[in-house]
Amino acid sequence: MTPTPLHPDRLTPDPPRAVSRRELLALDFAAEEGAPYWIRVRRRAMACEFEITLSGEDSRHLPAAREALDEIDRVEAALTLFRETSDLVRVNRSASLEPVAVDEDLFGLLETCRALHARTGGAYDVTSTPLSRCWGFLRREGRLPAAAEVAAARARVGMDGIALDAKARTVRFLRPGMELNLGSIGKGYALDRVRSGLRRRGLAHALLSAGGSSVLALGGRGGGFVVDLRSRQVKRERLARLRLRDAALGTSGAGEQFVVVEGTRYGHVLDPRTGSPAAGVLSASVVAPEAALADALSTAFLVGGADLARRYCAEHPGVLALVTPDDGSERPLAFGHCPGATLEAA
Repeated sequence: MTPTPLHPDRLTPDPPRAVSRRELLALDFAAEEGAPYWIRVRRRAMACEFEITLSGEDSRHLPAAREALDEIDRVEAALTLFRETSDLVRVNRSASLEPVAVDEDLFGLLETCRALHARTGGAYDVTSTPLSRCWGFLRREGRLPAAAEVAAARARVGMDGIALDAKARTVRFLRPGMELNLGSIGKGYALDRVRSGLRRRGLAHALLSAGGSSVLALGGRGGGFVVDLRSRQVKRERLARLRLRDAALGTSGAGEQFVVVEGTRYGHVLDPRTGSPAAGVLSASVVAPEAALADALSTAFLVGGADLARRYCAEHPGVLALVTPDDGSERPLAFGHCPGATLEAA
């Protein structure tokens, strides 16, 4: 059976082309040994396509897969920034005025974001929206802001400005003008929720994906599901090949949006610690037990580079990172190990 890659909609179709976060993964659905055919169930949400892929021998679980996808709609309704009724919009609108009560799920997710902010030295930060606005990337109108504008935006960024009251389960912004954006973790979080739903419904093997940048293997017969890491910025056919069993992979790439000023290219991935675009990394991929963790860390390592990935993986066993430096080598650096992943030679 010929491997079947995903070809989701591209965000930046006009030249010059750059690497999009949505184009970094190719999935080989022939990976499970003996599968007669594949069944795919799709749902459009969070500005991408979610998909559950089942082996033909698991076709009796098709209704369960459809039901599990309903969880994505619930997650999007809570976390989107594009519906006035979402919990996240409600927090952004009112948390600078008073503590805002949220449900257990959102509160737990924000606690995870705060912990990851600390563990990555601030490279992962879900409060960086003011910087994206300053640089014009929220509306895809990139611009080079003045230093004073960047400084003003940075004053509204940082998890130290978010007060989480576990007893009352409330969120409060300690500085005016702060905003939360969970786009760097939301898709992975939704995949984790779908996996839990599939397990409750008795499904043991499936491959879940979101937008071509996040995948989650539930079980995996034989050697597991195969995922190729690719980049349009390098000449090699693939950066690496992974086999996944009960593990998640998230990947982030530089260059989805950028602005060029006087010959200098400024990318849309901003370092919240400096307020300037991150540089030095073409792509960062992470394998972890949970998709939310893999997604968030791929963003952090795209910002913090190989040094952060090396340090984090040494301090937190069970995480595998692949970081491709922008040094012309076209070869990713590997750090750490995840029990659910086998890294094959590219």
